[in-house]
Amino acid sequence: MRVDAFDFELPNERIALRPARPRDAARMLVVDGGKVVDAGVSDLPSWLRPGDCLVFNDTRVIPAQLEGRRGEAKIGATLHKRIDLRRWQAFVRNAKRLRVGETVAFGAGVEALAEERLADGSFILAFSGNEPVEVLLERAGTMPLPPYIAGKRATDADDRADYQTMFAREDGAVAAPTAALHFTPDLLAALTAAGIASETLTLHVGAGTFLPVKAEDTEDHVMHAEWGRIEAETAARLNAVRAAGGRVIAVGTTSLRLLESAAKDDGTIAPFAGDTSIFITPGYRFRAIDGLMTNFHLPRSTLFMLVSALMGLDVMQSAYAHAIEEGYRFYSYGDASLLLPEG
Repeated sequence: MRVDAFDFELPNERIALRPARPRDAARMLVVDGGKVVDAGVSDLPSWLRPGDCLVFNDTRVIPAQLEGRRGEAKIGATLHKRIDLRRWQAFVRNAKRLRVGETVAFGAGVEALAEERLADGSFILAFSGNEPVEVLLERAGTMPLPPYIAGKRATDADDRADYQTMFAREDGAVAAPTAALHFTPDLLAALTAAGIASETLTLHVGAGTFLPVKAEDTEDHVMHAEWGRIEAETAARLNAVRAAGGRVIAVGTTSLRLLESAAKDDGTIAPFAGDTSIFITPGYRFRAIDGLMTNFHLPRSTLFMLVSALMGLDVMQSAYAHAIEEGYRFYSYGDASLLLPEG
């Protein structure tokens, strides 16, 4: 499909720069089949059924934004994906000033060698020393806020907590699974009381999630790989939910993409551990999920393509037009949508 089919106009004032407080006070646009209803995140239990199961991503965002120098040149790096204990793939700013074999000093005693340049322009950075890279990042790194927020204000101490979900446990994400930012212990307790189960999986979201789609046709776009895991016990419980007539509702596109990567043709979910570069566009047959809770996404983005595949492009263009007209807040710190396809 042509990428411009997924375009829409979004006023700058609709981009949220801070999250709602409390988190579950955010608004929620429900798209139930072709019907659009204005609601709030705290209303979520009333939109689900006893026996349904929400699936959360328990990845934890690391301070993966680094600013350093190679000689007199300023070099910025956003870590994307772990290669091994000491090496990460990274997107580099001012990359024309960095050559393979040169070392970047990021301050606080943190240095990394530009070991290799990949075909997509990213680098493999090999960090010096014996400490885990996550320890080095706590000293020298900052939270990697999305460019549409970081371009409007500086990262501050609040973001250390605001840009982390209540489920965050497994270090490795460069971006938050933002749909889960809306959840609080009180909301989770209300869901449990309503007979709605929850499960977790792990997908370490990479910096590639923020890259624009530069191709004119979706078939020419190449997704960046991200690492994920679904435990065998989790897969078995999710399969039992659907066997009993319940629905599996992914919380966030990251959870959805991993579930669909692990799904067999018959819709059962298998254990999974490894990379996924799944790219979901209209025409895709969903196998593992029955609904999605997610934030509002960028025009022409792979994530708007994904929700359009789930609900239909015309439905989502209409729903987003309604959200813009009604003042919903967009993107990572913005409001939520609950997408329930027909059938």
